[in-house]
Amino acid sequence: MFEAELVRWPGESGWVFAPVPVEHAPETAGAFGRVPVTATVDGRSWATSVWWDRQAGWLLAVPKKIRAGKDHGDVVRVEVEVDLSRLGE
Repeated sequence: MFEAELVRWPGESGWVFAPVPVEHAPETAGAFGRVPVTATVDGRSWATSVWWDRQAGWLLAVPKKIRAGKDHGDVVRVEVEVDLSRLGE
């Protein structure tokens, strides 16, 4: 588990991400730079993927319903676990 400061991507309807520190990130990126995970943010869990971005590193998109009113600059508690059943290996 780690804490992350939410970042809103620029642009209209920009996504909100929780940056994932290297020590909590998958070892390698999958297809299209994504890896399926089960994510938990502030106690709310869902099946999703983390994305690899060359400039920003590993990112977890956090939907509005999960953020519960939190947005850019707010700190959340995050846990990500690679979902081996969805890896497609």
